[in-house]
Amino acid sequence: MNDWPEGWRDDNRGPRYGRGSGGAQPESARVMRQVRRGPAVPPGQRSYGDPGPSAPPYGAGVPQQPSYVDGQGYDDYDSGYNTGQVYGGGRGGGGFVPNDNDPDPNVARYRPRPNWRRRIKWTAITLAGVLIVTSVATYFWADSKLRREVDLSKVIDRPESGSGTNYLIVGSDSREGMSKADEKKLHTGGAEGKRTDSMMILHVGDSGDTLISLPRDSDVEIPSYKGSTSGKVYPATGRREKLNAAYAEDGPTLLVRTVEYNTGLHIDHYVEIGFQGFANIVDAVGGVEIDIDKGFKDKWSGADFKAGKQTLDGQQALAFVRTRHAFAASDLQRTKNQQKFLSALAHQVATPGTILNPFKFYPTMGAGLDSLIVDKDMGLWDLGSMFWAMKGVNGGDGTSLNMPISGSTGGNLVWDKAKVKTLVNELNNDQKVTVTGN
Repeated sequence: MNDWPEGWRDDNRGPRYGRGSGGAQPESARVMRQVRRGPAVPPGQRSYGDPGPSAPPYGAGVPQQPSYVDGQGYDDYDSGYNTGQVYGGGRGGGGFVPNDNDPDPNVARYRPRPNWRRRIKWTAITLAGVLIVTSVATYFWADSKLRREVDLSKVIDRPESGSGTNYLIVGSDSREGMSKADEKKLHTGGAEGKRTDSMMILHVGDSGDTLISLPRDSDVEIPSYKGSTSGKVYPATGRREKLNAAYAEDGPTLLVRTVEYNTGLHIDHYVEIGFQGFANIVDAVGGVEIDIDKGFKDKWSGADFKAGKQTLDGQQALAFVRTRHAFAASDLQRTKNQQKFLSALAHQVATPGTILNPFKFYPTMGAGLDSLIVDKDMGLWDLGSMFWAMKGVNGGDGTSLNMPISGSTGGNLVWDKAKVKTLVNELNNDQKVTVTGN
């Protein structure tokens, strides 16, 4: 007995999709029948089209089957394949994936919003990390370039340290690293050895910074000292010399010993720069602007300046600070020019235009550090403090003066002992300086 419905028997099947065909010609295209499901039928009611209990379609216990409508899909169902939507997603579903060609104006609302707080946080962390790494690398690079060649521990019989910090800043006529062409260009000559062309004491303290020029022709007594290379102690004989002779005799340590002996000031740090290094720093910073009160010329230094504001390059700057023959009070006027220019240079180096510009900052740092000779205890912090103090002096936050002079003897300038004593007392106690110089 065949339990299959009459319409499904094999002998009545005819040519159908998926069951093979007995015809000689291929089948033509036909419309796919889609399933249409109606709403759920409450218990005890008949669905639409149900002939009633007298004619069960498939026998007892067989659930209601879906009806078929040719050429139509579900009335309440959209597969989404025609619109590029994933089945089961729908406009409100979480599975909706916008199509690039979707005309929906609200398509942006289906994309996740960027977390700007998180982005800003990680950007700030990254920038801070780069800044820290760069700063640390720059510090070690700069620290490694300092030429710590002066051992102040060899200076004997030193005065007690006072308040504040005292730097002895020396400009030497060293021609180290200069070619014959450089010597000719910079009008330095080719003298062997090196002498001090300028000497200054910079006092950095809480009551203001003070820059004091020591004329190279100052009359001083050469004290007992310990030889920098021999280690032998040379006793004092009362011999009086020009201050720059101390450097020529036994270098930086004897110069420091002589300054301390004749002033009573304890020198904490020593800084020296030669001709070539000075010119290189000025060129690296892009020149230094300075206001020259009165024009002057000097064939010995190569100076040829007019009065007024102007920017000096390395060659012109060296001529400016070395000129002495163009002035009546040669050494005193030169020290004033040196103070003025060095303060302007420190101000230029410390500007944001130099510090924040790596194309200026690193060449300037490199030129300066390659040229400076300092004591063995000198650190970058000390060097930075020195430059900031010189910048402050130039800006009017400090005091600059020549060592007070009372007269001369044998061509040497004699210091005013009373004024020098007052000046030294004020500096040792870190008081505001009231003494004026020449």
